[in-house]
Amino acid sequence: MANYFSYLPDLEYQSFLNDKTSDRDYVLVKNLFRRVKLRDDVYNSLTAFTKYQVPDGSRPDTVAEELYDDANYDWVVLITANIIHLRDEWPLSNSQLYNYAENKYGTTLTDIKFYETKEVRDSLNRLILPAGKIVSSNFTIPNPSNPNANLNPVNAVSNYEYETRLNDKKRNIYVLKPIYLQQFLLDMRTVMDYQDSSQYVSEKLIRTENTRITMP
Repeated sequence: MANYFSYLPDLEYQSFLNDKTSDRDYVLVKNLFRRVKLRDDVYNSLTAFTKYQVPDGSRPDTVAEELYDDANYDWVVLITANIIHLRDEWPLSNSQLYNYAENKYGTTLTDIKFYETKEVRDSLNRLILPAGKIVSSNFTIPNPSNPNANLNPVNAVSNYEYETRLNDKKRNIYVLKPIYLQQFLLDMRTVMDYQDSSQYVSEKLIRTENTRITMP
């Protein structure tokens, strides 16, 4: 199956090679600056995408193999998940995460980063205090079961637990359902086509300005 670069249109720019035969020589390359972002209305569609949790140690190519039976569609996984910076936006494996956190925090890896609230409900199951609010370690509220006493519904979060939570959030992505793959690929080819401009040669090719000719 075609990889991402096969969908990129071509670009001709003036040759600076020593073996060029004339000032009108051009070099043909893939236009790596041609990037695609899913339209918001497409990305927000509930029919074309499904939630997916990246397993520990999985890479975009292994996810593509699982979903589309072809590891070469790793770029489809990344585009439909709106992932641009792979190193920062793809989840680390558990071992990679530990090494990263240990390198970042050193001996303070298990130190407390912050305190947060625990969920509190009354006897009628009404929410009194939501979980996850950052507070001080001595934060208290009236005890809903005993108005004469206070509760300290606080949980300590370590540096490592904090990094683990951030990494776990990255595991939850949206992926394109396999039945929409072929339509997506057809749309990709259309989106990659060039529009009429001063550099236009064809739908799949543009030519940059040759400064050796225009500015002798």
